Amino acid sequence: MKTILLTLTLLMLCTSSLASNVENSLVIGIQSAKTQTIRPLLPEERDMLSLYDLMYESLIYVDDDYNPQGKLAQSWESSSNGKTWTFYLRPAVTFSDGSPLTAQDVVASAQYILDRANDESTTDSGFYANLKYFISSISASNDSTVVVRTSKRPCFGLLYAMTFPVVPAALVDSDNPPGTGPYQLNTFVAGDYAWLQANPHWWQAQPQVQEIMFSFHETQKAVVESYEYARVDTVFSRSIASAQYKSGTSSLSISYRTNQLECLLMNNSASELTKEVRQAIRYVVDKSKIISNVYSGMVTATDLPFYPGTWTYNDSLSSYFTLNQQEAKRLLQEAGWGDSDEDGILDRLNSEGKLVRLHLRFYVYEEPENDVRLEAANQIADMLAAIGIDTTIEAMTLPNLTERLNAGSYDLALVAFAMDKVPDPGFMLMRGNSGNYTRYRSEEITNMFEDLRTQTTQTGYQQVLWRIQSRFAEDCPFLCLYWRMGNILTRYMFTTARDVREYELLRGIETFHP
Repeated sequence: MKTILLTLTLLMLCTSSLASNVENSLVIGIQSAKTQTIRPLLPEERDMLSLYDLMYESLIYVDDDYNPQGKLAQSWESSSNGKTWTFYLRPAVTFSDGSPLTAQDVVASAQYILDRANDESTTDSGFYANLKYFISSISASNDSTVVVRTSKRPCFGLLYAMTFPVVPAALVDSDNPPGTGPYQLNTFVAGDYAWLQANPHWWQAQPQVQEIMFSFHETQKAVVESYEYARVDTVFSRSIASAQYKSGTSSLSISYRTNQLECLLMNNSASELTKEVRQAIRYVVDKSKIISNVYSGMVTATDLPFYPGTWTYNDSLSSYFTLNQQEAKRLLQEAGWGDSDEDGILDRLNSEGKLVRLHLRFYVYEEPENDVRLEAANQIADMLAAIGIDTTIEAMTLPNLTERLNAGSYDLALVAFAMDKVPDPGFMLMRGNSGNYTRYRSEEITNMFEDLRTQTTQTGYQQVLWRIQSRFAEDCPFLCLYWRMGNILTRYMFTTARDVREYELLRGIETFHP
């Protein structure tokens, strides 16, 4: 234990006064208060996934262009109908304890995830539960070949689901199983720290950074304070407050994208929110103003439920998403709304001949340590007021808002979705699906998603994705606003990755050479 403490002290003293390239060690501050054991197949906390990403590898990884590439899988092929996918393992790969990787390890890791995901008695299906939508069975035809038989989705999206960590078959339900990644765990003290060292059995060249110390903190505020007081070299933060740190001579700020998509939901079943009214709202919600005034730039604007700049995003649809207050007013007039009493709020006669005003219930919930969504809602309300739409904003807890969404008892709601790595937002758009809180009903788009889930090539998959986005833009069931961003604050550059993503924030440290 004295050796461990001495190493921790030395690592913490390595902080430099000038920004430079990382050398042989790094001290990282992250938020972790719940993780008691190292269980890569059942992660409990967001930041711990970036730690696991250094120790464990998957069959497939997603590159900087958001394309699937082989990691433990050297190659793969699918049957013409996508019902069977065969993965061929990279030869001579071993775990950090020196034991060889086999197809049986991949099968056991996947089966552990599937059993948990399909267990109706548990309330926590696990981080990788989406695997159950793709795999009906998985087996090993020999020590180096994995055969997957697909279920509901025999498609290209399967490759993105095959990014789960692989551990030895006999240790899938054990604490701290060995992995095949560039680092291995030396010491873990829950709530305190984890000490990683380079894995001497890694199948690639040994990393330059030989030791990484993770210092755990209970809150995001404590994480950032550790950086301010130079107790750590690097921190991950999604706090808006971290936007104040800019790259300079003594510190670097690296933006990373999260999987959190912020949306303005509109209840399509509400009599007021016809297609014309929804489109009018889209014409006046100024995302750039919200981003500047509320989020300090720590979001990336998006018009569609995909990340801009990737092959999944149909950027030919920008004309649907321009700001145009005059067109918004025209659409409202077309929908029968006017201002008969000239009080600045639109009104019209209902079916009973009674004058009703265009008033919308606007619900929002806040997140701990990032309580800016209410401010964003107020800005949106001001934008709607400019075209005569009146709103009443009410802040509530997430459980209360979820109850309202499930019951359809709302008009507008400012919410965030945790989007899956698989580029398939069918859960929020297909008729009757659990995340379709807007009650959007389109047989055409539902059929498109069913078609998407049969496409086995990237080209075919992209073509259907883009058609889905075209229909989404035309119907305007809700507004996609922006993807939340985070910051890596660091005194040392440690990666050349272009697309830094949540859950793998240290990707590239194993191959970084200044």
